[in-house]
Amino acid sequence: MISDKIKEAVRDIPDFPNSGIVFKDITPILKQPKLCKEIIQAFSDRLIPGTIDVVAGVESRGFLFGVMLASYLDVPFVPIRKSGKLPYKTVEQSYDLEYGSASIEMHADAIEQGQNVLIHDDLLATGGTVVAASKLIQQCGGIIAGYTFIINLSFLQGTPRIQPYSSNIIALTTY
Repeated sequence: MISDKIKEAVRDIPDFPNSGIVFKDITPILKQPKLCKEIIQAFSDRLIPGTIDVVAGVESRGFLFGVMLASYLDVPFVPIRKSGKLPYKTVEQSYDLEYGSASIEMHADAIEQGQNVLIHDDLLATGGTVVAASKLIQQCGGIIAGYTFIINLSFLQGTPRIQPYSSNIIALTTY
């Protein structure tokens, strides 16, 4: 089962980035190409064919599988980055994290009016980053087609925060 394989590969890092937080490190998954392919296949199997026009990945770990998934689905990939990292005209959204605040941005022309956008990030925690990404996409006329996560930290209640944007939420493993 994919959930068990992911949990075996994920490494817990206590007190990172702040005291009291147990960081779920997905980088050991990247050392297992077969598992990476299984993750992409598991996402694809749970998506309705032809319903995704664009995959948007949230910096930085959302880029890793977001690009792979976009390539597999044969659709464009849009990076959503921390403020000040993109060279062209951008739209920006501020948000709160479980341990601070931040801003994200994407190119203003990255999403076309009416495109169905799948947002990917490695992990769903409180949902703040994903809500901000959803707002950015909607500002540009995109429709939130759903979300994909390798991990959902369900105890942080991120799912209820993102459900108003799309109830199509795919998480391959839950803690």
